[in-house]
Amino acid sequence: MKIIGYNCIPKSSILLVNHDLSALMFCKTLTATASTLVVSSNYQKRINLVGNLQCSVASRPYASNSVGSSTSKSESVRRSRKQGGSSSLYGRASLLEMKNERIATRARVYDFLRGIGIEPDELDGLELPVTVDVMKERVDFLHTLGLTIEDINNYPLVLGCSVKKNMIPVLDYLGKLGVRRSTLTEFLRRYPQVLHASVVVDLAPVVKHLEGMDIKPNNIPRVLEKYPEVLGYKLEGTMSTSVAYLVGIGVARREIGGILTRYPEILGMRVGKVIKPFVEYLESLGIPMLAVARLIEERPHILGFGLEEKVKPNVKFLTEFGVRMTSISSVIAQYPEIIGLDLGARLLKQQSFLNSVVDFSPEDFGKVVEKMPQIVSLSNTPVVKHVDFLKSCGFSLDQVRKMVVGCPQLLALNMDIMKLNFDYFQSKMGRELDELVDFPAFFTYGLESTIRPRHRMVAKKGLKCSLAWLLNCSDAKFEQRMNYDTIDMEEMEDDSSFDMNTLMEPRNEESDSDYDEDSDEEYL
Repeated sequence: MKIIGYNCIPKSSILLVNHDLSALMFCKTLTATASTLVVSSNYQKRINLVGNLQCSVASRPYASNSVGSSTSKSESVRRSRKQGGSSSLYGRASLLEMKNERIATRARVYDFLRGIGIEPDELDGLELPVTVDVMKERVDFLHTLGLTIEDINNYPLVLGCSVKKNMIPVLDYLGKLGVRRSTLTEFLRRYPQVLHASVVVDLAPVVKHLEGMDIKPNNIPRVLEKYPEVLGYKLEGTMSTSVAYLVGIGVARREIGGILTRYPEILGMRVGKVIKPFVEYLESLGIPMLAVARLIEERPHILGFGLEEKVKPNVKFLTEFGVRMTSISSVIAQYPEIIGLDLGARLLKQQSFLNSVVDFSPEDFGKVVEKMPQIVSLSNTPVVKHVDFLKSCGFSLDQVRKMVVGCPQLLALNMDIMKLNFDYFQSKMGRELDELVDFPAFFTYGLESTIRPRHRMVAKKGLKCSLAWLLNCSDAKFEQRMNYDTIDMEEMEDDSSFDMNTLMEPRNEESDSDYDEDSDEEYL
């Protein structure tokens, strides 16, 4: 005879089933004549049957104080479980055990990293490899890229990148673009975040955007090598606004590609904080906006000179060393790099040196810087050579000083050209040395292109003129002078100072946006 029974707890959505119990025995006096006992349950009987039910997921104790030998059944279940005979769904490792195992694994990975000199503190919360072997593989791969333990400590989050899923796809893409293997280590040191990037979602759109700014495809890898951080910028953010502002102040649109190729850092400069204040300050010094635009076209790196850190202090240094405030704009236009140098120390050193060689006064030094600001970067050796040459020509030290103040370019000219011009002056022109003292720029003109043909024309007409009247004019103007019956004395003192208007003339040549750098470097 089989006894069938069920317990049901009303008003509950949980049904508890114990498949180890084949039947539920009830101890109840029944009539002897009954051949089959059917236990039906109504509400009142269920109250009597269910006394105290305990159920635990971890140890699964099961007890009922109602009827029969529940205790013996529970003991049987426990014995079965000890023998490994349970088929419960909760037989696998618990969540707590899994969590403890993850903590232990992470501790082993951290111990490995500390053992090789990497501080893992910043890795808390980052998903890491489940084994030490996988982490070792990542570290070894980063070493093959040239990154040191120090580099990894500078950006430890790179250890969260999978070699196969993250690093290799990114490196393959950069290699296809043309990024050179020799530049890769520095590339990753500057922008290790690229190893987290998605080629399709993050990198490819930036490259396409750069090409849309007229950067030639063959120049893209050079741009990325110079400024890898550009791969992390938003397309419609700083990159677009900086270019739009430059075009707005007069930079030719066709020049943008070349400008960005030579100095891609512009793409990361904020207009309101960097570019606009720089442009407006140069304007305040007397450089027209269009002239500033031309300076940027020719030397875009000047935008990287810190306005407060370099530019303004250097302007102050120039005035302290004798440069007139009205000449500052001319100085910058002739030699824009001067506002980005460590200028104070250079000016002091160069002033002291020139004073020892040609007996410069502070006023003389200021005039020389106004006429040739590159003097601050001229090395000592050529200066001494040129001064010695002029002395050997018969000029006194005082005359040499006057000549250098009048034409500082004498200290940087090609020595062979100077010798040829002086030999012709002495042997063919029949003039006094004092004329060279008055017009030292004579040495800057080409002998065959200018000096010899003009001298012959003047000699043929029998005219007597100064060297300034002979040379300090264009070919067209000289042709006009040859039609004069007399020499206009006012034209003899033509000013040869720098003309700002020449800087604002439009550039007719094509944009020089090609990155000319022949290299046999192996590509990725």
